[in-house]
Amino acid sequence: MRGKIILEIFGFLLLHSVTGCPERCLCNITLKEVSCTGNGLSEVPKGVPPDTEILYLQNNHIHTISNAAFTDMPQLQVLDLSNNVISSLSSNTFDGLHNLLNLNLANNSINHMDNKILHSTGNLKQLDLSFNNLTSLPEGLFKNQKNLIWLGMHENQLHQLDTALLDSLSNLQVLLFQKNHWKCDCHVAELKLWLEGFLYKGGQIDEILCTEPEDLRSKDLMKIPHELFQPCPSVKQKPAHGDFEHGSSTTHNHHTKSENDQNSDCSSKPKQRAGSLRHAIATIVITGVICGIVCLLMLAAAIYGCSYAALMAKYQRELKKLEHLDPEVEQGSAEEKEPLDGPLG
Repeated sequence: MRGKIILEIFGFLLLHSVTGCPERCLCNITLKEVSCTGNGLSEVPKGVPPDTEILYLQNNHIHTISNAAFTDMPQLQVLDLSNNVISSLSSNTFDGLHNLLNLNLANNSINHMDNKILHSTGNLKQLDLSFNNLTSLPEGLFKNQKNLIWLGMHENQLHQLDTALLDSLSNLQVLLFQKNHWKCDCHVAELKLWLEGFLYKGGQIDEILCTEPEDLRSKDLMKIPHELFQPCPSVKQKPAHGDFEHGSSTTHNHHTKSENDQNSDCSSKPKQRAGSLRHAIATIVITGVICGIVCLLMLAAAIYGCSYAALMAKYQRELKKLEHLDPEVEQGSAEEKEPLDGPLG
């Protein structure tokens, strides 16, 4: 047994020297896997075999990634950079990784991403950006990600999201957005509609809880009625060229103020939703009372009509009886009078 262990260690050291495995990393030539997990690395190690398909770099102290860090790894399929201290990524960070299927960037300090950072990873199926400091996602970030089926964005600082970003994810199946700073105002209504369509097609999402406004705090976005999301006011068109010629700086300031007022109205409307909800409830109650009264009146009218009809029918029957009795009474009276008249003659 001891000899077997010694042979395995010797084989590993021999393999390490032949393949040129990076220091403080473990290489498996059969699986084409390199593991540099938890070794206190401050950057992506050099000397990774070019045919590597799986590279584990999690649980280190990597804070920056050079543009050429992965250019010599064209076969890479799985890249795990989670649990590091990466704060930003440039547009060329993942250049050349056309075969990449799984990219894990979770639990870092990423607060910015270039919109072209994924332009080389068109075959990506799983992307994890959870537990970072992202406040927004750049336009066009998922432009070439038609193969992405799993996207993790939970535990960030997102408060809004343009659905145009998600429209290109035609094969997406799982979307995780939990524990972000969602601002449930007029702008989030479009996202709600998109998510409802996504669920209808069989997609999976986690719970999306609102943080603003106060009256919707901790409410699940998907359970809030659409009626509470008033449409955002449309932006007024800019003045015509002639208006600028005859206008003044006061007009320009007034136009700027109008736009600011519109933005202010849009963000302040959620604060009025509590009043709108009370008004809606009061309207429903009043409507119910009125409908109840109308139903009672209709019932009373029906009862009255039936009673009146019954009385009239009874009256008609009595009247017909009297009509049949009148001739008999008259005939009987005539017969009684004839004997009386005879003797008197």
